[in-house]
Amino acid sequence: MKVLVLGAGVVGVTTAYYLWRDGHEVTVLDRQAGPGFETSFGNAGGLCPSFAGPWAAPGMVSKVLKMSLQGDSPIRFSLKPEIRKLQWLRLWLANCNTESFRVNKLRMQKVAHYSMACLKDLVDSTALTGFDFHADGVLQLFRTAAELEMGHASARALAEFGVPWRMLDAAGLNLVEPALAHSTVGVAGALHLPLDASGDSHRFVLSLGAWLEARGVSFLYNTAVEAIAHDAGAITGVRTAATAAGAGSLLQSDAYVVALGSYAPLMLAPLGIRLPIYPLKGYSITVPVTDEALAPRAAIMDEHNKVMISRLGNRIRAAGMAELTGYDLSLVPSRKDLLVRVVREIFPRGLDFDQVSFWAGLRPMTPDGPPILGKTRWPNLFLNSGHGSNGWTQACGTSRIVADVVSGKSPDIDIEGLTAGRFGAG
Repeated sequence: MKVLVLGAGVVGVTTAYYLWRDGHEVTVLDRQAGPGFETSFGNAGGLCPSFAGPWAAPGMVSKVLKMSLQGDSPIRFSLKPEIRKLQWLRLWLANCNTESFRVNKLRMQKVAHYSMACLKDLVDSTALTGFDFHADGVLQLFRTAAELEMGHASARALAEFGVPWRMLDAAGLNLVEPALAHSTVGVAGALHLPLDASGDSHRFVLSLGAWLEARGVSFLYNTAVEAIAHDAGAITGVRTAATAAGAGSLLQSDAYVVALGSYAPLMLAPLGIRLPIYPLKGYSITVPVTDEALAPRAAIMDEHNKVMISRLGNRIRAAGMAELTGYDLSLVPSRKDLLVRVVREIFPRGLDFDQVSFWAGLRPMTPDGPPILGKTRWPNLFLNSGHGSNGWTQACGTSRIVADVVSGKSPDIDIEGLTAGRFGAG
């Protein structure tokens, strides 16, 4: 059948791949001039199934409040009252307990590890290259004794989820990542997660999009969605916005998949679908590598500053921060300064800090953590939404799940707790 995918980020393009693989006639539309130019463009690059877990966790409320009082806090809130934000915060608070965390963590782990297997299969099947993929694991750095103790607690939880890990002291850490020998900050220890990897999601999307176009998948760029049309209990088409080149149009298909990231709730609300997804703003810098021997080769999570540093070919990417400030994408210079400072402290040599590019993007966060997938109350409308900070990590897995649902097949993994039904929003 004909399927229209709304959104050409990493989630939308991988959805198109699995739908195409199932034999459907697929069209993808996006308001940008090409694929992957929004949240997929400058994210941290980590493919981290071992890290996958909800932002809603025991003790997180006090931690967020404490961090938000710091001058260079990685977490910030807009004080402007907004109904959607307040509703999201209420649901988030309700999930900040031990039992909810355990359930949501298990769901996210299941999807994330399935997604890594799907990604590897996709790469093998398509022979995609050029997106700086490397599977050297991830190091979670702990600067203080308190952070290290928290790391031991995380390791015990990982063991419950069947995720391999090992705890490293300073000597073991330098063996895994020699570039850390030049760090100007003390490190109490690190958690090594060997199953995790990194790669450039934007380059991946560019490569996969070109691969799909060569095989008949249609991509409509510079095409913004104005509204989703419906009649008699079904979706009848997607109205596109007018441009300088001409009037908008009604694009019709047999089925529709919404993969619009943080903008999905805005588009779905007129259909009576109230998704509790809210944008969590983050920032990244990309820095050229000048000396291979001194630059990092593994992906690093600096737990102290909540900054992820990934090696992407001849560049490193550092990303972090969490701001509940709506849809504002302005670049705040102090956030760039914070990222540069963190990277300089850990890797002071081998990088060109005079050639730093700066970016901001929006993570589509659900209040409990897992994404929102599959069917809606409209029989020909499907969701692949709410991936939060795990979009690159979960994209292939959730896209295969949604393609299976569209095709009338049972997904390989149980999707209980992964649908809009858990919020009564389907």
